[in-house]
Amino acid sequence: MAKTKKEKKEKKAGKRMKKKELVKALLDFFHVKQDEVLSLKYIFEQLHLTTHPLKMLCMDILSELSDDDYITEVDKHKYKLNNHGVEMTGTFQRKSNGKNSFIPEGGGDPIFIAERNSAHAMAGDKVRIAFYAKRRGREAEGEVIEILERANDTFVGTLEVAKSYAFLVTENRTLANDIFIPKEKLKGGKTGDKAIVKVVEWPDKAKNPIGQVIDILGKAGDNTTEMHAILAEFGLPYVYPASVEKAADRIPAEIPAEEYAKREDFRNVTTFTIDPKDAKDFDDALSIRKLKDNLWEVGVHIADVTHYVTEGSIIDKEAEKRATSVYLVDRTIPMLPERLCNFICSLRPDEEKLAYSAIFEMTDKGEVKNSRIVHTVIKSDRRFTYEEAQQIIETKEGDFKEEILKLDSLAKILREKRFTAGAINFDRYEVKFEIDEQGKPVRVYFKISKDANKLIEEFMLLANRTVAEFVGRPPKGKTKKTFVYRIHELPDPDKMENFASFIRRFGYKLKTDGTKTDVSKGINSLLDNVQGKPEENLIETVAIRAMQKARYSTENIGHYGLAFEYYTHFTSPIRRYPDMMVHRLLERYLAGGRSVIQKKYEDLCDHCSSMEQVAANAERASIKYKQVEFMQDKFGMVFDGVISGVTEWGLYVELNENKCEGLVPIRDLDDDYYEFDEKNYCLLGRRKKRQYRLGDPITIKVAQANLERKQLDFQLAE
Repeated sequence: MAKTKKEKKEKKAGKRMKKKELVKALLDFFHVKQDEVLSLKYIFEQLHLTTHPLKMLCMDILSELSDDDYITEVDKHKYKLNNHGVEMTGTFQRKSNGKNSFIPEGGGDPIFIAERNSAHAMAGDKVRIAFYAKRRGREAEGEVIEILERANDTFVGTLEVAKSYAFLVTENRTLANDIFIPKEKLKGGKTGDKAIVKVVEWPDKAKNPIGQVIDILGKAGDNTTEMHAILAEFGLPYVYPASVEKAADRIPAEIPAEEYAKREDFRNVTTFTIDPKDAKDFDDALSIRKLKDNLWEVGVHIADVTHYVTEGSIIDKEAEKRATSVYLVDRTIPMLPERLCNFICSLRPDEEKLAYSAIFEMTDKGEVKNSRIVHTVIKSDRRFTYEEAQQIIETKEGDFKEEILKLDSLAKILREKRFTAGAINFDRYEVKFEIDEQGKPVRVYFKISKDANKLIEEFMLLANRTVAEFVGRPPKGKTKKTFVYRIHELPDPDKMENFASFIRRFGYKLKTDGTKTDVSKGINSLLDNVQGKPEENLIETVAIRAMQKARYSTENIGHYGLAFEYYTHFTSPIRRYPDMMVHRLLERYLAGGRSVIQKKYEDLCDHCSSMEQVAANAERASIKYKQVEFMQDKFGMVFDGVISGVTEWGLYVELNENKCEGLVPIRDLDDDYYEFDEKNYCLLGRRKKRQYRLGDPITIKVAQANLERKQLDFQLAE
């Protein structure tokens, strides 16, 4: 008898549905109907399981799911999803490939959240999830049941305007869909404008969130627009509030006579500043005079910002919020209004200025015999750039050469002592750009730290350490008061172990056990050994990754990288809020004041640490943008480089001559199927066994420069 069409179709369908597909269909179905009891008949019906083999397969899977405790058989052939009632709170992490995850509060393994179960949560949102019972051999899975707190509801992107509506196209990989903007919420934006858009709602069934334009930054591609877009992307302000500027304009620049009487007078002592050539905000100055044979007085004079900015004032609140100045490639976004940071507080030459100073009596051998922390009035005799001071150190000729050479020799002794005590020597170059009037990069160069930089660095470190010890080590019988420290934890032992095994392939050894000093000396000798070698940059990068990040805290645990028991930030109050906090606390405690509330200051420390991180990310993004811009006209050109990162999606390559970094996508490595070996930082070809390792030299061709995404694409050169 001939088979009917329907039977043929059923047979076909039965053949088509694999076990894996049916498992997925069943799980999805149970999640949609998570509160219902589902009969076998109903499951067959709803999933169109019409053939006998399919029904049998379904029953087998249901039995397995029940054994795995994923579902419960509440009655014969009646099933319900077993949520176990486990709910957790934590952070949602969105991935553009749909592999979203949930990080539980208090730590623990990430839990997979499928896109269909994400309830439109966005990256960084605080959410509550229902935790599905874990199946054997499968990763844990959950579903977002409530968004408790949005991490971010504003996005930066480029407008695409149609007749009656518009979209914001974001390059933010954390947002899977463009933002829909009704015409009336466009604020006059046109196609091709960079804009900041706030998401106002995301209806359950809608694919796109709905937003409104907050601000139009300007035409995409315009330099200022793009720099402001980077700031906005990181939630950083790109304009200074007019009310705060006005408050700064009201501050008198003249020093009243009674102020002179309260301070130590250093106006007639040789004093100068040494700063980058484009700097306007001079935070610190150095003074030096001979007291007697073999004894010198060195003054580290810091701008007395808190004399002008009172706690709780409108200027102070703005500075607290910003927490740091942000240094992009071609501009500075100051923490304080310009009148304060570049004029009133800045220690400009030939102007009398108020300072908060750490004064040291030092021998020729760099021993500190005495120190005091006092309010002073100073007058800088000369403003040096690092290059000018460096020339004096090298040629032994120039203005104030005796003073500069003396400070240089003292700094070298201090530095030597620091390394002997176990400080780690990360002397990395910085990538800098020469920029034309339009903001276009015309040249890339590297800034290397020389003796003049190290001179300033050593005296700043000495002042910061002395201030921290003054408060952190109270005299006998006195209780310790709350203070702001700059701390740096010991490296994670596992990370150090991984690092040691990674460098073995280059023929280097590293001792990972022993005392703190043993480990840091081992790191230093390694960094010395790799200097000038092809793998130098790579090993330095991996070493930095193995380290913890320095941060602010009221709980002092010392600073591992500097090998200091006590350390703080006191020397840059113009551009860092923690330094302003330290100035105020110091003044309070020197005057015999009581200890402040620790919780308040710990919260401020956390805020400043996270803002510092955000500012560093924005700076990196601006460098990245300029690098892509610099490479725009170099399509098809061939460069030598080194593999600087290995991921499952491809190889990052850093070019030798200009340190620009780009990606060779995995799809372009088409001579084999490559697998990512995370532990050994390499991609390995399955058939031919070809290996691409972190640190390997490689030759590439420039394939694409996408400014929007701040991404360079490379191809392997033949």
